[in-house]
Amino acid sequence: MDVIPSEVHAYALLNTSQDDALLLEIQEHTELNHPEQHMLSGPLQGQFLNMVSRMIKPKRVLEIGTFVGYSAICLAKGLDKNGVLHTIEKREDDAKTAQTFFDKSEHKENICLHVGPAIDILKDLHEDWDLVFVDADKTSYKAYYELLIERVKPGTWFLFDNVFFHGEVLKNPVSGKNAKAIAEFNEMIKIDPRIEKVMLTVRDGLTLLYKK
Repeated sequence: MDVIPSEVHAYALLNTSQDDALLLEIQEHTELNHPEQHMLSGPLQGQFLNMVSRMIKPKRVLEIGTFVGYSAICLAKGLDKNGVLHTIEKREDDAKTAQTFFDKSEHKENICLHVGPAIDILKDLHEDWDLVFVDADKTSYKAYYELLIERVKPGTWFLFDNVFFHGEVLKNPVSGKNAKAIAEFNEMIKIDPRIEKVMLTVRDGLTLLYKK
C-alpha cells in the first residue's frame, strides 16, 4: 500500500536537491545488486536527514540500522567539525558494503561502524548523543527507545523511520508482527510526557522526537 501518492512523491523529488555522486553510486549499486533495495532511504528522505543534521550540527550521532550506508552519509554531512557518527548494522554483508562506501566518503574519519545486534552494542556504547536515527528491525523499536530515552540528555533529537509501515498501521485490525510492533510503538510515544513529537508524511513515515 502506497501511503503517499506516487505523483506527489515524484513532484517532491523534482523540487528537492539532487544527490551527490557518491549517494547516486550507492543508490545505483543497491538497486542493481540488493534483493531488499526498497530499504534504501532514497533521495527525498536522504536530503531530509541531511537537512536535519545540518540544522542540529550534532557532535554525536547514533544510527541503528546502517543497511548499505546511504543514510549514514546523509547524516554525516551535518556533523560538527570534530563530530562522530556511530552506526550499527546486524548483517555482516550489508556492513561490508557500507564500509566500502564510507571509505569513499569525505566523512570517512567521522563514521564508526559497529557490526552485531544493536541492543548488545548499545549497552556498551556510552556517548552523549545529540541525534538518533532508528531504521532497523521494527519489533525492537520499543526496546531501542526505552533503552535510550533515559540515557540521553534533554535536547536530544530522535528520528524513527517506517512509522506507517507501508500503510499497515492504518488498517483495523492491524495484522503482522512488524505492523503490530510499529503500531504499539506509535501508541507508546504518543502518550510519553518526556518528549515532544511530530509524525511526518515523508516516504513511509518519519517521527521526529525531542526530549524535553
